Amino acid sequence: MSTFDFTAQDIAGSTVDLSKYKGKVLLIVNTASDCGFTPQYKGLEKVYEQFKDKGAVVLGFPCNQFGGQEPKGEAEIGAFCEKNFGVTFPLFSKVDVNGAGAHPLFQHLKKEAPGLLGTQAIKWNFTKFLIKKDGSVYKRYSPQTSPEELVGDIEKLLAE
Repeated sequence: MSTFDFTAQDIAGSTVDLSKYKGKVLLIVNTASDCGFTPQYKGLEKVYEQFKDKGAVVLGFPCNQFGGQEPKGEAEIGAFCEKNFGVTFPLFSKVDVNGAGAHPLFQHLKKEAPGLLGTQAIKWNFTKFLIKKDGSVYKRYSPQTSPEELVGDIEKLLAE
């Protein structure tokens, strides 16, 4: 199974087949608007701008499972991200990333790239997954890892 085998609802409610990103490097992030890490939206947008024409895409998945830090609805989330951080990368509808209702994409990502000590659960907002061009999961990064710190790995995967 590959990342490209999944679908997700975009922020406007349309179904997106992730196979449309085949051949691209993906940075998939669970996001939130009211989190200490929320300023990472700016770094994510910077990475997206740097690599979007070179074959890499950032995908943001808002999640309200950590301290209720994403209470807004989809329209508000989109407006907030655009107004405050100039976000132009694709945003998706809110998802659960842990528990029985976790989105199948995140179930897959967690299984393929477990966290510290092999735990699968995502610990907080802005956990990042880097996906190779073939749809396989390259690596999981902690919320503390800034988007800019991933530039070297993204360049490496684009060169493969």
